Amino acid sequence: MTESTAARKPRRSAGSKAAGTTGTKAAGTTGSKAGTDAKRTTGTKRTTGTKRTTSTTRTAAKKGSETELVQLLTPEGERVGTAANSAYAEYASYVADITPDELRGLYRDMVLTRRFDAEATALQRQGELGLWASLLGQEAAQIGSGRATREDDYVFPTYREHGVAWCRGVDPTNLLGMFRGVNNGGWDPNSNNFHLYTIVIGSQALHATGYAMGVAKDGADSGVIAYFGDGASSQGDVSEAFNFAAVYNAPVVFFCQNNQWAISESNEKQTRVPLYQRAQGFGFPGVRVDGNDVLASLAVTRWALDRARRGEGPALIEAYTYRMGAHTTSDDPSRYRHDDERAAWEAKDPILRLRRFLESANHADEGFFAELEAESETLGKRVREVVRAMPDPDRFAIFENVYADGHALVDEERAQFAAYQASFADAEGV
Repeated sequence: MTESTAARKPRRSAGSKAAGTTGTKAAGTTGSKAGTDAKRTTGTKRTTGTKRTTSTTRTAAKKGSETELVQLLTPEGERVGTAANSAYAEYASYVADITPDELRGLYRDMVLTRRFDAEATALQRQGELGLWASLLGQEAAQIGSGRATREDDYVFPTYREHGVAWCRGVDPTNLLGMFRGVNNGGWDPNSNNFHLYTIVIGSQALHATGYAMGVAKDGADSGVIAYFGDGASSQGDVSEAFNFAAVYNAPVVFFCQNNQWAISESNEKQTRVPLYQRAQGFGFPGVRVDGNDVLASLAVTRWALDRARRGEGPALIEAYTYRMGAHTTSDDPSRYRHDDERAAWEAKDPILRLRRFLESANHADEGFFAELEAESETLGKRVREVVRAMPDPDRFAIFENVYADGHALVDEERAQFAAYQASFADAEGV
């Protein structure tokens, strides 16, 4: 393993346990296939209809035919993977001493994040927000990974990481200004080491890599994490970030939330292999984790950030989850996916999963759940009040700063828009 270019002091994240080894592979299989790798060739030319592959290709195809999934909490709420001989024992060690209070905290985070998200969706439907990107179904991936970060780590999100923002201490109402059109972010990124939401698909992977390279040169032992979706993994920016991170041994974790749909395109139309296996081609480890399992998401992210802080380079985490709602409120998922698909994933609901475990282990009683419900109602009311108190967006701001010195065409468009707006006032006066 290439050493970091800067002297870096080893330091574990709070609450993390045994250090992960470089390139450790999570064993265990789900029996799903990775596609038709065995039928593909590696540079050998096909002649007279004969398929020729090298022995190396056949070996790689065989190794890649099994899809591995790290899971520590089943959909039924059963704790697994904790035995010393378990395939997931190394990851499980990062949450081995998690307390009932911490488990209740994770549950609270997911419940309140879901309530906030539901309120934002409702506010958009009521005309208070221009758009909203829901995280419904992805709470475990975001809360688990978000709680794995340390205060001095830096996070680069997309536009859907509301749960990660919650973990980083960003007031949820600050997320809504941009979607109402009254600001370009709403918070100071350096206050919480949480970058502004990134709308351009995949570009934040490059931003995170560059920042991580700077962290290494400064000799710091903090980590960087970049979030993106399965659709963004097809962007050139993400591949470039992978390559730079690997070559320069950047302390960055790439966290891909594979929610199965890049707007209306399924995974089958995006990739021939599981997404986590793409890391192999760039020379760093990749892990697929059950993204509806908050414990597994927490453990694997702690492992990846720990190795990054120790100077062992990047890692790719594929959180295998599902987008329960629309891509954004402008999308209609019923046009491209079936209700039975969503129903199958609802049975794996991340919040219900942890609640089952808390109840079966006697870690939470009805008083806890009732108190949390009341807190959820209070949060929902505050979100509604704050958004409705926000000013209306400046309709003409879109014409500002298009050109440094102005432009005749923009002036013409502004005048046309002003006349259009004035027509509503005329209609109301009739």
